[in-house]
Amino acid sequence: MKKLFAVIMAGGVGSRFWPKSREKQPKQLLNIFGQDTMIQSTCSRLNGLIPNENIFVITNQLQQEAISKQLPFIPKQNIIAEPFGKNTAAAIGLSSVIINKIENNSVILVLPADHLINDVDKFQQTIKNAKEFAEENDGLITFGIIPTRPETGYGYIQADEETNNQKVFKVKTFAEKPNLATAERFIESGDFFWNSGMFIWKSSKILAEISKYMPELFEGLELVSKAIGTKSFNKTLAHVYGQLKSISIDYGVMEKSKNVYLIKGEFDWSDVGSWEEVYLKSEKHENGMVEQGDVFSIKSNGCYISARKFTSVVGANNLIVIDTEDSLLVCNRNNTQDVKLVVDYLKLHKRNELL
Repeated sequence: MKKLFAVIMAGGVGSRFWPKSREKQPKQLLNIFGQDTMIQSTCSRLNGLIPNENIFVITNQLQQEAISKQLPFIPKQNIIAEPFGKNTAAAIGLSSVIINKIENNSVILVLPADHLINDVDKFQQTIKNAKEFAEENDGLITFGIIPTRPETGYGYIQADEETNNQKVFKVKTFAEKPNLATAERFIESGDFFWNSGMFIWKSSKILAEISKYMPELFEGLELVSKAIGTKSFNKTLAHVYGQLKSISIDYGVMEKSKNVYLIKGEFDWSDVGSWEEVYLKSEKHENGMVEQGDVFSIKSNGCYISARKFTSVVGANNLIVIDTEDSLLVCNRNNTQDVKLVVDYLKLHKRNELL
């Protein structure tokens, strides 16, 4: 039986969670639900399944120290800082060559750092089933979530139900985030699943597929692999990353490979991709209100209010209000995906103190 390693991807800035999420303190480092931060919750879901020394976090230099402080039980050398953000293909490739040096042909579970998952027992059982399949096959396995609504904020995966072995299905196609009418058709068809962005595979298999479909990335990873454990590692890594294109693992490998499988995730899951998702997953008060801090509301419905100072809300409906020390966000709940445009504005106008 092969060892199971975990790679937690934690390099994002969470632009849809501005103004709480900032470059140095992004979404995964915030305690949006409960006392633990999102990355702490991600690690705790692995308790009893993967030992701490087999858990790796891939992030950036801005966040490396904060992550190390939040996860003191993870060996410091397991918290890998990329010199530049180059999307998920590079992050997964880098972590794979590092783990492959430790244990050749090991099984790797890839998880984003900022998802919300309930039903931990079901989650762990799904991982065990997926690991068993990965050990016996050379496929790339993605976790598909059974959709509960026609969601336009998620990508979708179509599974070939005829390949059902009770647990795993061959993947027919990947679909980008759809419009509402398309999402409704996906739900009606019954063979589309939400793309969770979670994967499991042998380290040798994902590297072989990167070699096949992303040869430039693989050539760079070979150089990095040779430099592991030497004084030239950081210099080699920076040189290689400086030449890489920014491509997601979905676009670079998963959508092209002929050996992609889906395992159903029947646990409660959210990628918490916007303040609207936080509202939907939060416990509501009267009239569907979520109020955090010193808040007084009257004649208001369906709002999410997070306040640092006394905040009164009168006659408001379906608003997101996020008050921080230096910024205030007021947003209609139907437009929470557009919060990233505020971050784009701040970057354009070089308002770096607010990023």
